[in-house]
Amino acid sequence: MDRLNQAVVFLGPPGAGKGTQAKELAKKYGVPHLSTGDMLRECIAKGTALGLQAKPIMERGELVPDSLVLKMVKQRIENADCSFGFVFDGFPRTVAQAQYFGELLKRCGYTQPVVVHFAIDPALVLKRITGRRMCKVSGEIYNIFERPTKVPGRCDNDGGDLEQRPDDREEIVAPRLAAYAKQTAPLVAYYRRLGRLHDVDAAQSVEEVSRKVLEIVRAPR
Repeated sequence: MDRLNQAVVFLGPPGAGKGTQAKELAKKYGVPHLSTGDMLRECIAKGTALGLQAKPIMERGELVPDSLVLKMVKQRIENADCSFGFVFDGFPRTVAQAQYFGELLKRCGYTQPVVVHFAIDPALVLKRITGRRMCKVSGEIYNIFERPTKVPGRCDNDGGDLEQRPDDREEIVAPRLAAYAKQTAPLVAYYRRLGRLHDVDAAQSVEEVSRKVLEIVRAPR
């Protein structure tokens, strides 16, 4: 198996397809797929101190403060399974986080991350998010508009019930996108200045986006 040996960041609005592509790339290289959203939801489910702090913030559709997120990220990437690289989905979210992350990577022996920017029309994002459903058993992600199951409300793999995550509800999506535009979009300019940003048209097919992502990751540096 080829070694990734680098940190890869997928940057883009919620619903751009970052999660699907991050899982695929991580599986291909045998490295961790890291998502602060998943990590935070796990903390909430377990009732940890961090989870109790984050829960009301996430339910309002707001971004969790850097102080909580960065502590969690630092502990995670120092684990042994990140030794040959990792794929971050949806982190960093702010320029301040990106600057901290760059310093953290340097201390861990990595260069600045390869950043893949998923560019997509906001109207398509809205459709993708509100249509997203997750299997309660396996966590498999479907979409009632773009990737429906054979039997409505049931996972194709294990028959588990599908649910809509609380932060995927339509009344939550608008503030999430507004928060992204205000706090996260400036990362595009930040990483472009560093020469680390690579744009991908996220409205293309999953297969075409995957091909482009691999092309970017494999390019010599």
